[in-house]
Amino acid sequence: MDDLTASGIPTEEPHTLPEAPGADLPFDLLVVGAGPTGLACAIEAQKAGLRAVVVDKGCVCNSLFHYPAHMTFFTTSELLEIGDIPFPSPNAKPTRNEALQYYRQVAAHYQLDVRQYHRVEQVTGADGNFTAHLVDRFGRLSALRARKLAIATGYYDLPNLLRVPGEDLSKVHHYYDDPHPYFGLDVVVIGGKNSAAIAALELWRHGARVTLVHRDTEMHRHVKYWIKPDIENRIKNGEITAYFQSQVKAITPDTVVLETPQGEVTLHNDFVFAMTGYHPDFSFLQGMGVRFEGDDWQPLCNQETLESNVPGIYLAGVIVAGARTNEIFIENGRFHGRQIAQALSAQ
Repeated sequence: MDDLTASGIPTEEPHTLPEAPGADLPFDLLVVGAGPTGLACAIEAQKAGLRAVVVDKGCVCNSLFHYPAHMTFFTTSELLEIGDIPFPSPNAKPTRNEALQYYRQVAAHYQLDVRQYHRVEQVTGADGNFTAHLVDRFGRLSALRARKLAIATGYYDLPNLLRVPGEDLSKVHHYYDDPHPYFGLDVVVIGGKNSAAIAALELWRHGARVTLVHRDTEMHRHVKYWIKPDIENRIKNGEITAYFQSQVKAITPDTVVLETPQGEVTLHNDFVFAMTGYHPDFSFLQGMGVRFEGDDWQPLCNQETLESNVPGIYLAGVIVAGARTNEIFIENGRFHGRQIAQALSAQ
């Protein structure tokens, strides 16, 4: 068995791997996650004179790319800015496409070293000499070495599962993209927050027959103020059918079975959108020795430096809040890179 550090990370390489191009010398900082927060971490590190690299299992801003195609942010463009680069937008609230263009341009402006479509499978080593073991989309292995790590993996890639029979059917989706393919079809939307309300409204407006299922007595109180009356009025008018205090019991190719206050209900159904939220990859953090506390799975983390309980591993973005994913967004997570860069510069 390999020797372990106090954090639980193997200190010996599990096997010899080729280093990725340009990795003949260790990086000062390796950032896992190329979303806005991860890009901000690399930018601030570069400003501090450090050599940084960013690795992502998908594309740049992979989570934003998988947001609904016509999504509009709930915030203004200046609150999404990173790297002191202005985000011009003709709209009061910028769109998904505008944000993707902006972050691409910022990454290009700073000539960030971003390794897209490389998944970090394992991290070995210790503070001052970490090795990230990577696999690309063709299954090829490589490795990158760095003195420090910043984990900015977000949470959007891991949906909260229903854990009911039939959830693995191809008609069940945990991400909503575009309403067009569902015209004239029976669609169930599960959830009571913003994503569920938006999906239900867009699907209905594009000709789908929509049923909304939510376990609480009404739509969540935090649904945006301009969306909440819209969804409530569609339900009141019978344009969208709603089952409150209800949950999905089973899904079949042609039906959805609900448990409701009136008993079991079986609906004809073509597609299901389970908009039940997402969670950070806790197992990835645990594999590096990061410890958690409380029911909210908050990682142990110095709030000033953002260094975790594992020396040399820093946390950034929503994962700092654990399961409380409604506390950190781009608007405040974008400043984590500056905190980390300041901590590294002080060493």
